[in-house]
Amino acid sequence: MKTYDKIFGKIIHPVNLFRAWEEFVIGKKKKADVITFAWHLEENIFDLCQTLKYHNYKHNVYHSFFITDPKLREIHKATVRDRVLHHGIFRILNQIFEPTFINDSFSCRIGKGNHKGVKRLTEMIGKVSKNHTGQCFILKCDIKKFFASIDHQTLKTILSKHLDRDVSWLLSQIINSFHTQLSYSSISNTLRQAQGEKGLPLGNLTSQLLVNIYMNEFDRYVKYKLKVKYYIRYADDFVILSQNKTHLTHMADRTNVYLREKLKLELHPNKVSITTLFSGMDFLGWVHFPSHRVLRTTTKRRMMKNLANNLTKETRTSYFGMLKHGNTWKLRKSTDLV
Repeated sequence: MKTYDKIFGKIIHPVNLFRAWEEFVIGKKKKADVITFAWHLEENIFDLCQTLKYHNYKHNVYHSFFITDPKLREIHKATVRDRVLHHGIFRILNQIFEPTFINDSFSCRIGKGNHKGVKRLTEMIGKVSKNHTGQCFILKCDIKKFFASIDHQTLKTILSKHLDRDVSWLLSQIINSFHTQLSYSSISNTLRQAQGEKGLPLGNLTSQLLVNIYMNEFDRYVKYKLKVKYYIRYADDFVILSQNKTHLTHMADRTNVYLREKLKLELHPNKVSITTLFSGMDFLGWVHFPSHRVLRTTTKRRMMKNLANNLTKETRTSYFGMLKHGNTWKLRKSTDLV
């Protein structure tokens, strides 16, 4: 991938920031902080532009809150000013980096997503198992504390290989605006500085792009260095398919070493497994078998609970769309989602 320059001006240009505002404000026009920002919209946008132009920009503090999705997660919400800038950065940088991502990375990408990942996995299963006539082993791995473990300096180094100094400075302001405090609760400041800052905030649009840029290093290592043909990644989960179980054991070791040494990440020791398709493989919310897939038990329970508490048309339509991607006729009938 080549180095891109002269894109800082595109990011901070008023036209880009106003378009970023238009994208950001969708569905948020009644929010109090959005209304306040909109009262002096032009002044706020041009002030942001000037602040960025002269490198006086500082990211504001976050407002944090917890959601259950289904695990308890802490979300960090930036100010409206900063979120508009996040959209402006994403509008320009995503055009540059998206073509460099491998086809089989499905998280937080336009035109990809969960359902496309499930469909692609089904295609791979058919090829590896020779249309379900042969054995198919699947290595499934999960990266431990993914967003919280992204190493700031490693990320900045990756970005600096492809972006000019001005854009690297801007992204550093955003990266430096957050670190995972819990990781350092029991160690001294000296040791903390030696280890370096870690973590990206759940909730930032820029975080979604930055983790894909970060993990693109790993994706390309797996595809082009290890020459793995049947590989899919969705955020911190990835699978490798093969007819050879020993080969997958070797791949588990190689990928773990690369993640640890190059990206400062660790595989979750309790979430690395090699299974056969006949025994069922849990990935992207579904348990996959040779000829069908069924909804994961925890996903089904959460759906039933949500349907019991929320009978809006939008909720039912959303779940109906999800259930169409698996063998769920009995489930749809029992919940009147037919």
